[in-house]
Amino acid sequence: MQFANALTAVRLLLAIPFAYAISFPNWIGSEWVALMIGAALISDYFDGPLARATNSDSPAGMLFDHATDFFFVTIGLASAAHSELVTPFLWPLIIVAFGQYVLDSRFLFKQKTLRMSFLGRWNGVLYFLPLVLISASRLPAFINFNQALETATYYSSFILLFSTLVSILDRALAPLREST
Repeated sequence: MQFANALTAVRLLLAIPFAYAISFPNWIGSEWVALMIGAALISDYFDGPLARATNSDSPAGMLFDHATDFFFVTIGLASAAHSELVTPFLWPLIIVAFGQYVLDSRFLFKQKTLRMSFLGRWNGVLYFLPLVLISASRLPAFINFNQALETATYYSSFILLFSTLVSILDRALAPLREST
């Protein structure tokens, strides 16, 4: 396995324990939850540049990276919704958006690599934000900011819900813009 894909696999392996820790805050210490989200973010940041630097980037590697991000944030946000920390409508909408992203990249635009939109790319990055805020809200160092962080988490999920709807609509209308 290439090192870049191994970094991506770190996120994949952390996804279920992280989501479980979001739903059951007393399962493991808050420091471990913060460490998991930190490792996920670091692996996400470095896997792509590492793949390009070692000439090991590929459409399959890109799909593995994006599918892993999708899995990590979707089950993390589903767990957060289960705990009533975010809107319950965000994670199902992410499933729709990701499905649209993969399917129209391949079948509509007939590309071997995934075709990102500007808004979709930023949504993909910002889907981690509520998970970071939840993790931070549970750390002893931020105990005095717990309520503010939980409020920010909840409202950020609605902003992401709206931006995801806009992104889905934008992708749906893209073929009409490109055919003219």
